[in-house]
Amino acid sequence: MKSLVTGGAGFIGSRVANELLQMGHQVVVLDDLSGGFIENVNPECVFVKGSVLDDQLLKELFKTHKFDYVFHFAAYAAEGLSHFIKRFNYNNNLIGSVNLINESIKNKIKCFVFTSSIAVYGSAQLPMKEDMYPLPEDSYGIAKYAVEQELKVSHEMFGLNYIIFRPHNVFGENQNIGDRYRNVIGIFMNQLLQNMPITIFGDGLQQRAFTYIGDIAPTIAKSVMFQDAYQEVFNIGADQYCSVKELAEIVMKVMEIKGKINFLPARNEVKIAYSDHSKVTGFFGNQSKTPLETGIIKMAEWVKKVGVRKTPVFKDIEIMQNLPDIWTIE
Repeated sequence: MKSLVTGGAGFIGSRVANELLQMGHQVVVLDDLSGGFIENVNPECVFVKGSVLDDQLLKELFKTHKFDYVFHFAAYAAEGLSHFIKRFNYNNNLIGSVNLINESIKNKIKCFVFTSSIAVYGSAQLPMKEDMYPLPEDSYGIAKYAVEQELKVSHEMFGLNYIIFRPHNVFGENQNIGDRYRNVIGIFMNQLLQNMPITIFGDGLQQRAFTYIGDIAPTIAKSVMFQDAYQEVFNIGADQYCSVKELAEIVMKVMEIKGKINFLPARNEVKIAYSDHSKVTGFFGNQSKTPLETGIIKMAEWVKKVGVRKTPVFKDIEIMQNLPDIWTIE
């Protein structure tokens, strides 16, 4: 079996690539290293530096390697920032996905695994369930849902098999803690290592279910072996949820650094978000559920080894109106 993993130098992609190797797959990783790190790539993988926006490169890759499966993780997953970088968001998260879908159709891929997001639901009734009608409230969620729809029609027209996962608030080893626009646990840890205040938008009472990467990577990797899961959509992640303010306290406890919390003006975001996971359990069996603090301890051990990472400012903001000030400070 040979699999292409896009975004395989990034967080979820690198962990799924490791799982695929353990399953006996040959793995080719495609990543432009814009948000991932070469040290995340298992040396047993074939690494190709490049972008899903390079359709000619994709044509050559598919022709050369004759993939059985595609696992698509390459994306810029910053929901809040996506309002202000609409063109960048749709190019990277939608057009790049379409390029992959085109090649998967032409090369008769057995199954295309796509990581969407619970951002497609918007502020839906809780818990969020797969049969709810998606109403995304940011450009990132809109792009993800558009790819989901494109996979559906590509199956109906061309027979391309697919599986869609909607993970949420995933954290753990290999995450980019230097991205100021996403990955709140990584942001908190990076700030504490620099003796900076922890920054929280609004009152910190936003609630999320934070998901340890080790609980979901194995299921995503093995999913292609379950043909009854083809053409299905699955929420996947943790059931335990907490507020962002509570999360900050846990991170400070685990890092053994008592930092100051700096509350910033609230931004436009869904207040409470968590999903139902009965469907994924029904198809793939019980998922491991690492307690939140246990997962944070594992991540903290890795972060202390990696150390501080720079938090660069996104240089190509398209709309400045209503942009949080902290996102533009060098």
